Amino acid sequence: MNQMKSRLASVAEHRLFNAVIISLILFNAVLIGLETYPSIFNTYTDLFIAADRVLLWLFTIEIIIRLIAAPSLKQFFKEPWNVFDFLIVASGHLITGGHYVTVLRILRVLRVLRTISVIPSLRKMVNALLMTIPSMGTILLLLGIFFYIYGVIGTMLYSEIAPEYFGSLHSSFLTLFQVVTLESWASGVMRPILAEDPTSWWYFVTFVLIGTFVIFNLFVGVVVNNVEEADKENRPSPEEVKLAQVQKELEEIKALIKSQKE
Repeated sequence: MNQMKSRLASVAEHRLFNAVIISLILFNAVLIGLETYPSIFNTYTDLFIAADRVLLWLFTIEIIIRLIAAPSLKQFFKEPWNVFDFLIVASGHLITGGHYVTVLRILRVLRVLRTISVIPSLRKMVNALLMTIPSMGTILLLLGIFFYIYGVIGTMLYSEIAPEYFGSLHSSFLTLFQVVTLESWASGVMRPILAEDPTSWWYFVTFVLIGTFVIFNLFVGVVVNNVEEADKENRPSPEEVKLAQVQKELEEIKALIKSQKE
C-alpha cells in the first residue's frame, strides 16, 4: 500500500501529469465555449455530452490519484484548493446524473476555475488577493457611506428630472456605479440632467473626483500593496538566504572534519 501511495505521489507531482490536466481543463473550456453556438451544439449534441462525460471521469481519476497519494484524508482536505477541486468534480457527477438543461450546463463552466488550483502562479496570486480582503473592509465601508450619501442626495434632487436614473434609491446606486466607472457618465447621465438643472454639475464633478480619483485609487493601492507584501512573505529575505548558506557551509565543514577523523 505504501509503495502504491509513493508511486501515485510521484505521478501526481510529475510535470507531465500537471501539463495533461491543464490541457484537459483548457479543452473542456473550449467545448463549453462551442456549446454557446446553437448551430454547433444542436448538430453535435451527443458528441458534446459524450466528451463531457469522458472529461468528467478523467478529472475524477485525477482527484482519486491525488487523494490516494496524499499522506491522509485529513491532510488532503486541509488544503483549501483540494477541497475546491473535489467539490467541482463531485458537482459534475450530480449534474451528469440530472437532466442536461441550461442551468446545469452553465454550472459546468466552473471547471475552468480549476486552472487556478493547477497552475501555481495563479494560485499564488489568488491567495495574495484573498489576504487583502480583511484590510479592504475599512475602504469598503467608506465607499458604502459615500455611495449612500450621494445616492440619497441624487434621489432627492433629480428623481423628477431623471426618474430612470434617480427615481429610487436603488436606481441611484446603479447610476452612481456607472458614473464611478466613468462609463458614459457625462454624455449619458450628466448632460440630460444638466440641460434641465444647470447647477447639477457640482454633484457629478465632486462625485467623480472623490469616488473615482480618491477612493477607488485608494482601493487599488491597498490591493497592490497587500499583493506585494504577500509576495515578500513568500520570498526569502537576503538575511534568510545568507543564513541558509552559512548553515550549509557549516554542515560541509562538519562532514569534512568527521571524514578526516575517520
